[in-house]
This record gives sequence, C-alpha cells and structure tokens, in this order.
Amino acid sequence: MRELNGLDMTLKDRVARMPGGERVTNCFLCGTCTAGCPISRLHGDYNPRQLMRRVLLGKADVLADPVIWQCMQCHVCTAHCPQDVRTADVIRAMRQLAVDEELMTQELMDAVVALDEQQRLERIERIQSLVGESRAGKGVDQS
Repeated sequence: MRELNGLDMTLKDRVARMPGGERVTNCFLCGTCTAGCPISRLHGDYNPRQLMRRVLLGKADVLADPVIWQCMQCHVCTAHCPQDVRTADVIRAMRQLAVDEELMTQELMDAVVALDEQQRLERIERIQSLVGESRAGKGVDQS
C-alpha cells in the first residue's frame, strides 16, 4: 500500500481490479447516483457519491465503514449514471475487498446478499397480493 498524507494511493486500483470495480475511475462525482438512490432518500448517512469520492481519493477507511453495506443493489444509480460507472457493482467490489482484506467477514457478505434477495422476493409477492386484492375489489376475474 502506497500512502501519501494518510491516503492509500492504491485503493482505486485495488477496487478497479475487483470484479465489478473496473469502472470506478470513470466516475467524475456528479452525484446523479445519489440523487436517484432510494436508500439515500431514506437514510441521510448513505451517499453513493461520497463513497465513490472516498475510494478515488484513497481513503481506505471506506472499506471498514458499515455504510457500504446499506446499498440494496437495486442499480438505480447504474441506470442514471452518465459515465456508466455501475456504482452498485463498484460498491459490491468494495464489499468484497473489505472481506478479502479481513475488515469484514464473509458471513456478513453472505447475510447481506441473502437479505437483498429475500427483500426482492417479498416485494414481488406483496405486489402480486396487492394486485390480486385490487382486481378482486373491482370484480375482475382472477384467472
């Protein structure tokens, strides 16, 4: 690790070498990722632009920051990014790097991935239920 004034000058390169992190250096920190992020709207401490900034500046403490685990991998940031950075993928790469560097555990990674999947499935089931209730209320055939 090369350091300069307490900054890890290799961090962005290490993230870029991870699967999903390849486009990290495309980011010019416009903030579009944060503007569209549903987690950012709900939780003021979560700011994808700031996570990207910390990586690009070499602030290695970002890998140990619990905030990187708040991303729900919805990829709204990716859809809105004018530079095709794929921020959600970069965050997933940051998480894996945190595990690889033993700042976080593989068990945490596995639990968060399972939680994300469970939430997606629950949303689908709940929407199907709501649609069914709405159709029944309108007297629409359920078949």
